[in-house]
Amino acid sequence: MAAPVEVAATDYLLPRHVGPWTLDDVLSLPEDGSQRVELVDGMLLVSPLGSYRHQQLVFDIAASLRAACPDHFEATIELNVLLSSGRLVIPDFTVVKPREAGVMFPVSDVVLVGEVLSPSTRLNDEGLKRALYAKAGIPYYLMVDPAGAVVEATLLERQGTEYVEIARSRNGQLELTKPFPVTIRF
Repeated sequence: MAAPVEVAATDYLLPRHVGPWTLDDVLSLPEDGSQRVELVDGMLLVSPLGSYRHQQLVFDIAASLRAACPDHFEATIELNVLLSSGRLVIPDFTVVKPREAGVMFPVSDVVLVGEVLSPSTRLNDEGLKRALYAKAGIPYYLMVDPAGAVVEATLLERQGTEYVEIARSRNGQLELTKPFPVTIRF
């Protein structure tokens, strides 16, 4: 049996922490550019930055959304969205009502959030984040799945307290009428 290896505190990606994490704790973390750190009810969701293909899709989708946005909307990538005092998420891309905002963007001005699924985030994106986005009242959630031979995308609309599918891509193309008309090609 091998003896345990002593690891210096500087070898950790995150500092040692006791108890639930707070928004102030998360905002005080150093930015190292290698991971995304989100906060849900005192727990951290930490994931690596996406692969080259993942980042290409995020950029291309956001560019398509931005080009089609009416004047009262704006498309962005990797925006800090404050869902509630204990919930800070960073969707891959968003459509928002433009406003002056600091480090965090209020959920009340978020129209659409989108996630490109990856092996390290798939369960959270399809389950936890979908539920959080719906509970927070975000009208639209776009999930993009690059796992198959052809990229698949599904637009969900919040109806009541849950999301319902209203559009699905076909042959690498997604045609949307809501929240505004846009064609996204993958």
